[in-house]
Amino acid sequence: MVNKRIFLIVLDSYGIGELPDADKFGDKGCNTLRSIVKSKEYDTPKLEKLGLFNIDGVTNGKKEASPVGTYGRMAEASNGKDTTIGHWEIAGIVSEKPLPTYPDGFPEEILGVFKKVTGRGVLCNKPYSGTDVIRDYGEQHVKTGDLIVYTSADSVFQIAAHEDVVPIETLYQCCEAAREILTDEHGVGRVIARPLAGVSPDYKRTSNRHDFSLLPPRDTMLDILKDAGYATFGIGKIYDIFAGKGVSDTQRIKDNVDGMEKTITMLDKNFQGICFVNLVDFDMIYGHRNNVDGYARAATTFDRQLCTFIKQMKNDDILMITADHGCDPGFPGTDHTREYTPFLAYGRDIKENINLGTRNTFSDIAATILDIFQIDKKTDGTSFKEQMMQ
Repeated sequence: MVNKRIFLIVLDSYGIGELPDADKFGDKGCNTLRSIVKSKEYDTPKLEKLGLFNIDGVTNGKKEASPVGTYGRMAEASNGKDTTIGHWEIAGIVSEKPLPTYPDGFPEEILGVFKKVTGRGVLCNKPYSGTDVIRDYGEQHVKTGDLIVYTSADSVFQIAAHEDVVPIETLYQCCEAAREILTDEHGVGRVIARPLAGVSPDYKRTSNRHDFSLLPPRDTMLDILKDAGYATFGIGKIYDIFAGKGVSDTQRIKDNVDGMEKTITMLDKNFQGICFVNLVDFDMIYGHRNNVDGYARAATTFDRQLCTFIKQMKNDDILMITADHGCDPGFPGTDHTREYTPFLAYGRDIKENINLGTRNTFSDIAATILDIFQIDKKTDGTSFKEQMMQ
């Protein structure tokens, strides 16, 4: 066993500029980092010190004269821009075929079975903002008990329901039923429970969200590590994204701050393996709601907690920071954006001021992690261990 702990933190939607094929996704001109750096709320000196603004193509922010980390730009090779595909690719799987989306809502062949199985009617059934949909359909849902079913530009089947009308466990059961129905050509990436609370017109989404993901089509980095005897910890929605596959232990979080607090606590735990973290607030609360200042504040808060994390790292620890897609809060619309993502690495064994350039796939991260643990298993990526490590 290699005596290493890798902390892989995904800043959900922290894109750094449009990919060459962004126009095919309707995202020409998007740049999440550019939008938030303009905010007076943005201040990330630790990310700057690691080399964030030295990454190829990043023209915003102040470049560091001597970055203390290895840095690079990751291109998404998969045909998509959603959380599931992004994380699968980080973990070693490139998805050439896009997951199905429903710009006109779900067909009756799906909804008919869903209504029969759950015994409830359906409201909405179209792409919608998560906050707008409960504002527009919440009152009718409370009166009728019908479920609010909606989607987005992503491959998702979302079910919103008031916790006083549809108990949490019942909502989860409805989601499990939908997950069983949505297979093959209708195999969406995620079925998402979206509980709400409060009274009209001030309904609010609660923290009891739960994702029911499609199983990865083959083994990921997590499966390979687990099979080799290494610990595979998930913090945030990692367990949900991989449908539990390859995750040996999981912790739910309330928000980004809680997620980082739990990650910092993991530094006191004795293990060899990976701690895979997803911080979803960037995407869910700020990106999708076009809240530039909120996104910038969240980045600033993360940077402060990152300082604490780095101070407590052990000698053999490796920190990696990346993202799974973009969600430019300053770009028209409320959907994910097709962007490059950052890669930053830090630790005693990580070389300083090494520019990895532009990598062809997020899967290079998985290949590198397996290489560090001396596991000779192939992913869809190429290791950059030799470039990065002392």
